[in-house]
Amino acid sequence: MKVILKENVPSLGKTGQVVKVSDGYGRNFLIPKGLAVEATDKNISVLDQEKKSREKKAERQRGQAEQVRAQLQGMECIIYRKEGDQGKLFGAVTAKDIEKALSEQGVAIDRKNIIVAEPIKNVGSYPVKIKIYSGMTAEIMVSVRGDA
Repeated sequence: MKVILKENVPSLGKTGQVVKVSDGYGRNFLIPKGLAVEATDKNISVLDQEKKSREKKAERQRGQAEQVRAQLQGMECIIYRKEGDQGKLFGAVTAKDIEKALSEQGVAIDRKNIIVAEPIKNVGSYPVKIKIYSGMTAEIMVSVRGDA
């Protein structure tokens, strides 16, 4: 029996794949649990339409990500903090602080996508990577300055 997987099934396949399984495994396990549907002509055509719509959506998201990447490229984010002796900060600059500074400049980035290589604990400029889309990153400069 051939089935179309609706979810990833370990050792069988990924979502959207058409795989051949034994009749009992398909009828008694995969289909009742909602992991697969029988591979009829109608279901295969529905699968093709869903693939096309997912590809269009991914292309649209990729285009939006390119716009955000162009906006971020070369951007400098300035954060003011209290500093102690020798330029040491009281606390560290975190992804949350960078997110807030970027939102004040009109760029909405989730802090989970901000990659700070090491904690920023001194005054200075630091490169920070931002994940925008799958496999797409941008680099900004974060300048930490002492309060005047």
